Amino acid sequence: MQTPAPLPGLLEGARIGYLGPRGTFHEAALRSQPDLATADLVPFPSIPDIIAATAAREVELGLVAIENAIEGTVGVTADALAFEVDLLIQREVVLDVRLALMAVPGTQLSDVHTVVSFPHALGQCRRFLRERMPAVATEAAPSTAEAARMVGEKRPPGVAALGPSLAAELYDLDVLEPTVEDHPNNSTRFYLVAPEGVPTPSGHDKTSVVVYQKADVPGSLVSILQEFSARRINLTRLESRPTRRELGDYCFILDAEGHIADEVIADCLRNLKMKQADVKFLGSYPAGGLGAEDRRSEAAGALQGAQSWLDGLRGAVRPAASYEPL
Repeated sequence: MQTPAPLPGLLEGARIGYLGPRGTFHEAALRSQPDLATADLVPFPSIPDIIAATAAREVELGLVAIENAIEGTVGVTADALAFEVDLLIQREVVLDVRLALMAVPGTQLSDVHTVVSFPHALGQCRRFLRERMPAVATEAAPSTAEAARMVGEKRPPGVAALGPSLAAELYDLDVLEPTVEDHPNNSTRFYLVAPEGVPTPSGHDKTSVVVYQKADVPGSLVSILQEFSARRINLTRLESRPTRRELGDYCFILDAEGHIADEVIADCLRNLKMKQADVKFLGSYPAGGLGAEDRRSEAAGALQGAQSWLDGLRGAVRPAASYEPL
């Protein structure tokens, strides 16, 4: 897990909504951010509840999962940000995911007949469940921690939960298998969202937009992508989503490297706004993930060096009064 340095622009002591109860990966992602240590963490029962509360300003910020390395996009988050609310992404948080299988003390793996967890977590452990527990049934829960809480409080025989090991400690459960995810490099990406505000450029940022096509015609997507390609802007994510207007009508959600304060990004979005049906700005924000802080430090050093070079050149300019043509 990569732990970013504190970044400016967030409210000290802010109320932050996250997917509860205690012990979820959402909580772990928040606690990985040093500058949010003083925040008042407010649990909600579902991602739509977090988004609605943030949009209604019941909390200042909300943390929502947007993508998993195995299961892909969290559709409920993507669709809410694209179609239902006007929230701005404040930062990206990337968390390594380790899923444990847990049950009431004394339970053996052979005793388990049902595994309960958040649907995305169940999907991240399909191979383990198929190969090691082929006869078990699976049940969906609102979150991994809620699955652990239910098993810990109701203590049903033969029922196990999938979730972070922290949840086993919180709800008095034994860990039957400590790592059951199908891929060792599993990680989840989260967005920290707020009703307003764009963070200042950090040196390593992303900009997210939703582009609605003017017409569903051959080459429509190419014309969108050409705006980024012509400016050598790297896209880190491209996804189509149905617009909910009619069958076959799609929009595109894009993440690009750079900040709206960068002229090249601003120029790209300006052209898209002119040429397409609409562009919804989701935010420019500090990027997360392994190496993010190193890239921010490198960018800051490069900027300082370039500024010193430019200051030196400007310092050589003669004052107007002393100028004598050769």
